[in-house]
Amino acid sequence: MPRSLFLLHSDLKFQARTREAASKAFVVEVVASWNALHTALQTSGLVSLAILDPYAEHGVQSGPAPELRALLGAFPSTTVVAAVMARSRLQDLGTLGEWSVAQVIVIEEEDAAAIRRLLQAVRGRPLQSVLERSLPEKVSGSAREILSAAAEVATAGGQVEELARYLYTSMRTLHRRCGAAGLPPPRQTLAWMRILLAAELLEQPGRSIESVAAACGYASDSGLRRTFYDFLGMSPKELRGTGALATTSSAFRKKLSEVAAAPGRGARLV
Repeated sequence: MPRSLFLLHSDLKFQARTREAASKAFVVEVVASWNALHTALQTSGLVSLAILDPYAEHGVQSGPAPELRALLGAFPSTTVVAAVMARSRLQDLGTLGEWSVAQVIVIEEEDAAAIRRLLQAVRGRPLQSVLERSLPEKVSGSAREILSAAAEVATAGGQVEELARYLYTSMRTLHRRCGAAGLPPPRQTLAWMRILLAAELLEQPGRSIESVAAACGYASDSGLRRTFYDFLGMSPKELRGTGALATTSSAFRKKLSEVAAAPGRGARLV
């Protein structure tokens, strides 16, 4: 499923190479300023990627832009790649690393194939990070496969039918696979993934509750609030004050334990 790739860079040749590299895996949106990028990220999903000129609007001699540091603080789960010219100052590379920029590339040295390899390498990092922090220590390979797929589908705002297609299976077989893997029924599994992703976004200070709802595929923030009450007994605002991802992950692990302990698990359809 395609993901959002925001490009803040004035080099037109580099823009063209990035579009070629993105192919069908990313939807590329060129933004003109730091403010525009900040606005775009507010409603983007967890797995958004930004490739940017760290000196945009300031110039190399001023060092990395303060707006970049603020952006990384506001949206810590966004994967940010800095695209620099070969003449960039070496001391700035250390600064970008300290600010948690995922990678630095030199645009004169990167053709479309190299950029494509970079995009493939960083594409799954945010989702895998959320899953690793949310799952129990021991998870079967079959359960991990379903949950990883559910996270991908949830990120794209997909429904349970898309999850079945993503796994190249029928709805009936998907029900059986979830039961055999010790997971809730498919609709609940997908809902839990969407809630976990929303919880991760709630921990980002740059996002409002409304923007989190939009990024996670809810028609309105009331839909997000209702889901949180149904699954967690808390509002998004309350959850934000407790450590959103940790609290949600604990509830999800408890749910998995309940499913595993239930007699005849996996025998019923949603």
